[in-house]
Amino acid sequence: MQVIKEYVQRWYESGLDPDEYICHQKQGNLVEIEEAATGNRQTVLTFCSNDVLGLVQEEAVKQAAIDAILQYGTSNSSCSVLSGRIDLHRQLEAEISDFKHLPHTQLFLNAWMAMQALMDAFCHLAIPVPGFTHTRETLILTDVLNHGCIVSAIVNAGTRSGKVFGHSPNVRVKAYRHCDTEDLARKLRRYVRPGDRIMVVSDAVFSMDGDIAPLPKMLDVLQNYPGSVLLMDEAHASGSIGATGGGIYEHFGILPSHAIERGIIPLIMTTFSKFAASAGAAISTHVSELIPLLNVSPTSIGTISLSPPLAGAALESVRQVRKSPQLVQQLQANTQYLRSRLIERGFSAIGETNVIPVILPPEINPKMFGRQMMLNYGIWVSPIWFIAKPRIRITVNALHTQQEMDRLVAGMVATRDLLYKPTISA
Repeated sequence: MQVIKEYVQRWYESGLDPDEYICHQKQGNLVEIEEAATGNRQTVLTFCSNDVLGLVQEEAVKQAAIDAILQYGTSNSSCSVLSGRIDLHRQLEAEISDFKHLPHTQLFLNAWMAMQALMDAFCHLAIPVPGFTHTRETLILTDVLNHGCIVSAIVNAGTRSGKVFGHSPNVRVKAYRHCDTEDLARKLRRYVRPGDRIMVVSDAVFSMDGDIAPLPKMLDVLQNYPGSVLLMDEAHASGSIGATGGGIYEHFGILPSHAIERGIIPLIMTTFSKFAASAGAAISTHVSELIPLLNVSPTSIGTISLSPPLAGAALESVRQVRKSPQLVQQLQANTQYLRSRLIERGFSAIGETNVIPVILPPEINPKMFGRQMMLNYGIWVSPIWFIAKPRIRITVNALHTQQEMDRLVAGMVATRDLLYKPTISA
């Protein structure tokens, strides 16, 4: 532990540790928080929540969670494949399948476990089966800016439990440049071997840059590799892009069937922590045989199933989104308004979704910027400095008013003027 102690001490001395806040209550986008280091409390306007449609405090969603507790209790007390599957799971899977236009869906506790389960199931199958030998290697191509849950799963794809127990073939992982389909095509030409099983993995909306994967061009590339798999992580796409919040396929005006017709196997991962006011994740497919493998993967069979209140809240949230497209339209209108206002005031607001990263001048410490926003203007934004290029990460939601967004922009301008003193050459 001595190394840990020395490291953390230096970490704190370098100012790299994030500030910690504890939430006491919420009302819309107003949040009462406590600064953990001092115990000081204040009510702030938040622009760092992933509750993109404002459903976390929707009465119908809260009641669905309560009703689920009253019917099933607080926990299922087992994994899904044993005695932990409840009817809410079946209903939620069916709702997600309809929403994503893929007929089969499997639930997980979170996106990290969903990704790990998929790698085990796809790369290594499940358990040794008499008379069946798995001999084909897997090649995985990943966008360099993919979310950590993807990175964690694929970098370990060759050494996970399925590999250990199943003695399955090798898994090779290669990265391609961010949203660069020409580089993706080059990497495929360079690394594909005869007999390879190919999987391309990408965020649909990138969580730190707020941009959208070039799905149509990715399909153009992959149609040259019949049977290849395209996995889209729609954590930040569901409920936020597409005319009704359907995600990246709807955003580009196509359906997953468009990929299937071109010989590509579409997989979609949906998460419930952003648009669906809950927690958990799901993987959807048109290949029914994938579901039993996901169900008995180590991250499923060794883990408790999604709890009743989480399943109930997610189910009601998805239903709310599907019957109330105006929520999505309001989110998209707010996104356009806030991004345009920030750009008008000279900020580098990148991306094109409700995730609005503002790249700061290198002279400005994002952590100090965030502190000043909270201290002087009562606005809570996310300073990013240790997992991506330094920036202020702003997330707008459907509940934000123009007055609140104008208040944010005014605070951003004043804080920039306070902290940034550009040198004027003679």
